[in-house]
Amino acid sequence: ILFLLCSSASSSTMPERRPFVRLPTDVFPVNYGLCLKPDLIDFTFEGKLEAAVEVTQPTNQIVMNCADIDIITASFVPEGGEEVNATGFNYQNEDEKVTLSFPSTLQKGSAILKIDFVGELNDKMKGFYRSKYASPSGEVRYAAVTQFEATDARRAFPCWDEPAIKATFDITLIVPKERVALSNMNVIDRKPYPEDAGLVEVKFATTPIMSTYLVAFVIGEYDFVEGQSSDGVLVRVYTPLGKAEQGKFALEVAIKTLPFYKDYFNVPYPLPKIDLIAIADFAAGAMENWGLVTYRETALLIDPKNSCSSSRQWVALVVGHELAHQWFGNLVTMEWWTHLWLNEGFASWIEYLCVDHCFPEYDIWTQFVSADYTRALELDALDNSHPIEVNVGHPSEVDEIFDAISYSKGASVIRMLHDYIGDQDFRKGMNAYLLKFQHKNASTEDLWDCLGQASGKPIAEVMSSWTQQMGFPIIVVDQEQVRDDRIIKLSQKKFCASGPHTAEECPSWMVPVSICTSDDPSHACHKVLLDGTDATITLNNVRPDQWVKINPGTVGFYRLQYSTSMLESLLPGVRDLSLPPVDRLGLQNDLFSLSRAGMISTVDVLRLMEAFINEPNYTVWSDLSCNLGVLSSLLSNTDFHEEIQEFIRDLFTPVGLSLGWDSKPGEGHLEALLRGLVLGKLGKAGHKATLEEARLRFKEHVEGRQVLSADLRSPVYLTVLKHGDSATLDTMLKLHKQADMQEEKNRIERVLGAISAPDLIQKVLIFALSDDVRPQDTVSVIGGVAEGSKQGRKAAWKFVKDNWEELHNRYQGGFLISRLIKLSVDGFANEKMAAEVKSFFESHQAPAAERTVQQCCENILLNAAWLKRDTDDIHQYLLQRKGPPTV
Repeated sequence: ILFLLCSSASSSTMPERRPFVRLPTDVFPVNYGLCLKPDLIDFTFEGKLEAAVEVTQPTNQIVMNCADIDIITASFVPEGGEEVNATGFNYQNEDEKVTLSFPSTLQKGSAILKIDFVGELNDKMKGFYRSKYASPSGEVRYAAVTQFEATDARRAFPCWDEPAIKATFDITLIVPKERVALSNMNVIDRKPYPEDAGLVEVKFATTPIMSTYLVAFVIGEYDFVEGQSSDGVLVRVYTPLGKAEQGKFALEVAIKTLPFYKDYFNVPYPLPKIDLIAIADFAAGAMENWGLVTYRETALLIDPKNSCSSSRQWVALVVGHELAHQWFGNLVTMEWWTHLWLNEGFASWIEYLCVDHCFPEYDIWTQFVSADYTRALELDALDNSHPIEVNVGHPSEVDEIFDAISYSKGASVIRMLHDYIGDQDFRKGMNAYLLKFQHKNASTEDLWDCLGQASGKPIAEVMSSWTQQMGFPIIVVDQEQVRDDRIIKLSQKKFCASGPHTAEECPSWMVPVSICTSDDPSHACHKVLLDGTDATITLNNVRPDQWVKINPGTVGFYRLQYSTSMLESLLPGVRDLSLPPVDRLGLQNDLFSLSRAGMISTVDVLRLMEAFINEPNYTVWSDLSCNLGVLSSLLSNTDFHEEIQEFIRDLFTPVGLSLGWDSKPGEGHLEALLRGLVLGKLGKAGHKATLEEARLRFKEHVEGRQVLSADLRSPVYLTVLKHGDSATLDTMLKLHKQADMQEEKNRIERVLGAISAPDLIQKVLIFALSDDVRPQDTVSVIGGVAEGSKQGRKAAWKFVKDNWEELHNRYQGGFLISRLIKLSVDGFANEKMAAEVKSFFESHQAPAAERTVQQCCENILLNAAWLKRDTDDIHQYLLQRKGPPTV
């Protein structure tokens, strides 16, 4: 699964564990013969299961997973024996299990288990569910689609719904004859259904041996584009009717990606075809079902005219992520959800490798640092973080580990490991792992063994310090010049968001550390494995005027605290750009997090930020902008919020002027992203010339005289709304209604919260729950309000409390509920609010978000402490500094 934004991670103070037992092993499936007949009018389905099973020890009952399904009849036919009817079905709803009881003992050996059942096509975006769409003529219709990961195949058919209980599947779907029916494999037979002339029976080829969570079927109306990869795999991208063109970009990416992975893993793609399909109502970003990958429309569809550069990049990454799973996850699957991070961390790392191969001009690895690496560091510094590997049992606990620790920290430590091993040995180890465990299940340790054997390095020992304990180190660095040599002193301790680690027991990590000097800033001149608390390293022939930098490429998963003199010597490298972009970004990000933790003053960071005035790199600006956003949100709780806006205007004006509003010949992807970022930042901060130009262009856009280019829409919409009135909001809602593309609807939904007037904020919140917003997108509308302003934050939190029942019912159990909570309360900055949030969720249970709530409370308290500590100094600095005259 890929999320749009990973929801927040889970806590070390685990919520109460529910008693949980895995399924008994006395009966297991070999093949599922499954026939389903969905009713797209009444939203129900009928199912027939004939499963070939193996009884390993005599028993008179069979325990399976089953949820929201009614079994009508069940019987057991031993090979060469008489059919025995089950005499009882005992549903354990809390555990999502059913026990079938038989009047006599089922003996060892092969048999067929037959079950007839009925279920509901639900509207909860999980299991076998209905997805609403409009036909080209505007009529409301429904598709029947699936989302099974982690534990929802049991909502579509009774099964052994655990990743290690693999079997083959023969799927048949009985569907209206004018509908498209798809499943994991290719269609082998399509014939009229004898009992109803309006229906057809579609039979699919037998799947390879696979886990239940990867099974999928889709019944709906779609167009497609198709192509063939160089290794002969048929690739199709299915789009809403009339939008086949919008599948072309994803098709191109998929056709380049399959051979890239085949080559990288040295293992061919094992199925004859792969379909990528856009689903209208979809909770996650995408899901890697084997051979039938499902996506949100915005993660798959690209319109050459109306899609912005960041959407293209997002689609490329998501396609790369899901196709990587076809090997890593589908061919070799984790043994249990504890090892989920292996699947997701790995796919979240290699998606960047793949995009870098397809689109070198994206400079995607620098973007990895700001998108995944820094986000993971931020989360993992909390006391309520958790280790990458978490023991989970009950389904509600499984949902909770789909978080930024599994994905982004997972990806970051794999990136560090890849760098430590080297590409050649890494690939050798990966190939051995995939060949050894193909069509089977594996655990984290199995991968370490294969990589250790391939590289001859102590991989298991190094990596267990990163996956089995939470957190990461801060490395304190000092230096001394002795004649022609530089002596570097390193020491590690746990980094905590609340300041220096003080507990008696201090965990330590095995840290691969690399060092470079100003002679060659992009290559390490020295590498060492820091396996104790400190180390001293001598660098020969380093002159006094040369600087030394730790962690070139920002690959090691740790924070750095340099001595004052070392830091001073690095700053000119920021100004003259001799430090590579990723290192400029890392330096700034480290200092920002040290200021939040109270280890340095925020004023020092503001001073450093001013050194970025000549910065040309999009990703460096993007990270700076993010951190300034955090600061601006924090200072909205003071009476000098306007001063930080002025600081932002001064910092962004020069780059804004040099970029201008219109793209120039020869510009590429990154310039387009930078322009959107800078204009949005200036507009939001009230930069006069930007605001005037945005209003002018918005007016021309709305009147149809000059349509805004896709890359300018977000910044312009944001700017006019931030400084707009009820007429602006009405125009925006009208644009939303007219938009034919989900990307444009989402683009508008995300910025609506920028509006300032209290009555209009209320209007936006009510709109969030209306039928005009798809259920999965409500969260980003409410989140946008909470992030838009201080008033917005209060209003959004009140709205969530007032509408809690409806929101919880809508997203129960899924990761969207965690995301909703995080977005609505993370920005508060006083102790009273932390207590209020805590007590609200004590009386309004949200099991799948317990850990998120604890983290949010921790973040609110950290904000409060930061505000108390640094407000006066920041205010003084902002008053004293005389920036360049405003343009």
